[in-house]
Amino acid sequence: MKNKYLFLMVVLLMIIALWSSKKNTTPFLEEEKDDRISVYDQEEDRIEQVLLEEYILGVVAAEMPASFHEEALKAQAIAARSYAVYKMEHATKDYHIIADISNQAYINQEQMKDKWKDEYSFYYGKVKKAVEDTKGLVMTYNDEVIEAFYFAMSNGSTEDSLLVFGSSKDYLAVVDSSWDKDVNNFIVTNKISKQSFCEKLNIVCDGIKVDNINKSSSGRVNTIRINDKTFKGTEVRKLLDLRSTDFEINISEKIEITTKGYGHGVGMSQYGANMMAKNGKNHEEILHHYYQNIEIVDKNV
Repeated sequence: MKNKYLFLMVVLLMIIALWSSKKNTTPFLEEEKDDRISVYDQEEDRIEQVLLEEYILGVVAAEMPASFHEEALKAQAIAARSYAVYKMEHATKDYHIIADISNQAYINQEQMKDKWKDEYSFYYGKVKKAVEDTKGLVMTYNDEVIEAFYFAMSNGSTEDSLLVFGSSKDYLAVVDSSWDKDVNNFIVTNKISKQSFCEKLNIVCDGIKVDNINKSSSGRVNTIRINDKTFKGTEVRKLLDLRSTDFEINISEKIEITTKGYGHGVGMSQYGANMMAKNGKNHEEILHHYYQNIEIVDKNV
């Protein structure tokens, strides 16, 4: 009889333990299932549902050199997560975000292996740690997640979002980023034939004249007239595939175009962030410099 009671007690304890285990893990599974982002791959024309933190790891791996300082990688993770959550909250299509530089570049583990090759294990661990150390953290302004634009390298300062994206945001004010000037390839000069130059700009090529150059407060070309045709600096950059809108055009036998920096210039400079980190700044200090009056909060709290 005692053995029978003992057996029933063991069975009862096993049932309680199993029920308790399910009770504790179910909310986590539900939360994990809901915390996914819909990523549109334009090349393959398909939508993939990806766990948000896994997606952020893939963005950091694609968008910032894994050789960068750990604090810069953490800043990148928070910026990428903020941008992703902003897109999730403002989605108007059947997906949240595009997996290329039109939104944020994203690569999976197989692509990371191809990118990093023999250094895959080291760089994967480094990037993963930066993402895990900042898990759930986003930037907010007036209690709303910000549209955290970022780019590769400035011309010495960031740019007004109004001049690039057509909308002004207080947290994307023009700030100093003079650290970028110490980066290799800060200044690059490329040559292009006059015929190609005229064809890309769709202008008459009998004679090339450049004048009426209007620059923004950051020193980038806002508008420019070429052969009596006025262009926006962003338009010229796109048509000629320039590194930035801080450019100078010199006419000789060929067209020489010299640029400073790399990217649209709005938000955080990635190379600037890396230089700040090398100078002892942590990821929070980096983010508070490039994004004005923001707060860094855990979106899950």
